[in-house]
Amino acid sequence: MAPIVNTLLDALSTLKKPQKTFMAMLLEVLMVFQGKATFRNLSRYSGMSEKRFSRWYRRAFPFDWFNQALLSLTLGDSADCIGAIDASFMPKSGKKTDGLGKFYNGSAGAPERGLETSLISVVDLRSNTAYALEAKQTLDQPDRTRAERYADDVLKVAPCLRKLNITHIACDAWYSKRKFVEPVCAAGFHVVGKLRTDADLKWLYTGSYAGFGRPKQFDGKVNFERDLKRFDRVTSLEDGVDVYTQKVYSPSLKRTLRLVMLSWLKGKTRSWALLYSTDTELNAMTLIKYYKARFQIEFLFRDAKQYTGLVNCQSTRKEAIHTQVNASLTALNLLKAEDRAEKQIVDQSVISIASWKRRKFNQHFMDRLFDELGLSRNNKKVDQAYDTLSDYGTIAS
Repeated sequence: MAPIVNTLLDALSTLKKPQKTFMAMLLEVLMVFQGKATFRNLSRYSGMSEKRFSRWYRRAFPFDWFNQALLSLTLGDSADCIGAIDASFMPKSGKKTDGLGKFYNGSAGAPERGLETSLISVVDLRSNTAYALEAKQTLDQPDRTRAERYADDVLKVAPCLRKLNITHIACDAWYSKRKFVEPVCAAGFHVVGKLRTDADLKWLYTGSYAGFGRPKQFDGKVNFERDLKRFDRVTSLEDGVDVYTQKVYSPSLKRTLRLVMLSWLKGKTRSWALLYSTDTELNAMTLIKYYKARFQIEFLFRDAKQYTGLVNCQSTRKEAIHTQVNASLTALNLLKAEDRAEKQIVDQSVISIASWKRRKFNQHFMDRLFDELGLSRNNKKVDQAYDTLSDYGTIAS
């Protein structure tokens, strides 16, 4: 993987050699360290000083372009991908950290004081795996809502998304706000999301023109209990869920939507969930597939927090936090790309980041040990021992 990283870094002509050298070493150490990813601990596994980490963490780096180039190389031009956006809470102590505020913590089920990072990811639908594109720390601004800030995050990486042939952005119900949907759609993307079960929607009028006055646009409010016959039934899923679809108008989003209603009986009561897309021609089952694939972004947050140091930045500066968060997610991308290359498959498979982290540490330790002992991997027995011990302690070889 090191040659690929160096090739991608060399392609970034705006960077100078010292920063390329640091970034290559940083991404490598984030895949091998044990414990917390603090400056002092990372220095123990890299040979770089704490001061060097602190200094270079404040330098800007184009993580979006690096990850886009990595994904183009890994997935290929024929990949079927969508974009996904979500935010994650990051605990942070102290009082001087940039961006410190109240954010919703899903594990606690309540707002807590800390930091938040908003991540734009790419989900490969064939392998059902998410890869990070770029994360941005949520920094509140007095004249802009958070929905507008999240939309800005999408617009910033829009050129990278277009290079990956992505046209749809999947998100959860929180993002179903006009201040998010409108600018994202204006940039040429379609939004796939979820609505409240009591969402205010209107039927589109499909009758003939009366011959005078303004043409009628709407045909009453959608009532999900009484108007089931006005939906087009698509199919029934294996778990007893019926799928219905129709084009409707959303007054809150000020646009026509492709609505998909998932309906099921809970006892004697009928319940439903509402998915939508601003792409009114999108197939109902494809819409469901896109929305389900969105959940893969949660595994990015989980694995980066557990294995690559997402929440361990000890700096209080927003520039350093940005570097730590994105370098952590980029290191995770590299591990997933190496897993894909080793298996030589593009379909869905199980990826154990814990095993890859153990393997990378074993190889790092053996490289240091063999250098101290003057052993060369050109020796057949040494090379066999290296290959065997690389998988020592992994969940599955």
